[in-house]
Amino acid sequence: MSWNKGLLETPIIGNITKKIVSAKASREAHSISDHFTQFLQPHVAVDQALKEEAFKIRHNVYCEELAFEEVRENGQETDEFDKQSIFSLIKHKPSETFTSCVRLVTSSGPDELLPIEKYCIDSITNQDLSPKRFNRAEIAEISRLAVKSDFRRRKADNYKGSSTGVISEISYSETELRCFPFIAIGLYMAAATMSMNTGIRHVYVMMEPRLARSMKFIGITFQQLGEPVDYHGLRAPYYINPEMFMKNLSPGFKSLYKTIEKDICTQLNQLGLT
Repeated sequence: MSWNKGLLETPIIGNITKKIVSAKASREAHSISDHFTQFLQPHVAVDQALKEEAFKIRHNVYCEELAFEEVRENGQETDEFDKQSIFSLIKHKPSETFTSCVRLVTSSGPDELLPIEKYCIDSITNQDLSPKRFNRAEIAEISRLAVKSDFRRRKADNYKGSSTGVISEISYSETELRCFPFIAIGLYMAAATMSMNTGIRHVYVMMEPRLARSMKFIGITFQQLGEPVDYHGLRAPYYINPEMFMKNLSPGFKSLYKTIEKDICTQLNQLGLT
């Protein structure tokens, strides 16, 4: 046993070490949450005007930028699943601009399929976690996540179908730039809040494996249900439930989640969904 190791194992030094680690985790928690809340705020689409903001963002990303869908005359990208969805957006406070959006597609019965069921059901090879096995009222899909190019960073994600916008350092401060990579994380946390507070127990998403790996770094661990397929780029089916979501979140991102949850739940109450 080395001297240092022996010292660390003494009760006094061991307790001091734990306190230092705990203090560091606490600072991390406050830092992540504070940076996010200083510049960004999650919103549930409680009215048609906010839903249309989400549709405009989707049109900007999915139709104009990525050309996954046809350009629409009204500048709004919508589809058949919107009528069974709850929407969340994230606003950039200083500019009062909505940066991004995501939807949670729900199902009230067998006639309301999730997008993954209609278009990618054959990609799910883990039949134990197939949406067919669960109560329809307890399944949902995170879908149509979109972040406007002004709020993304090309250096971090320079590959097809990913972030392609450049942040203008003239328009945004260095401190603000630190928040923008958290926008997608914030959207997933908003979707998680919307699901966990509306009785959803089983959540699906079609996403790029690279994004799934990135989310794992912060403690959000999705379970892959099959091999990647060509669906708006190379994507694979993933599954997560409330227990999996909360299990491995770092202290900093747990703090951020609690902050987002508080905002989202207040707005869900307005819709009578909690």
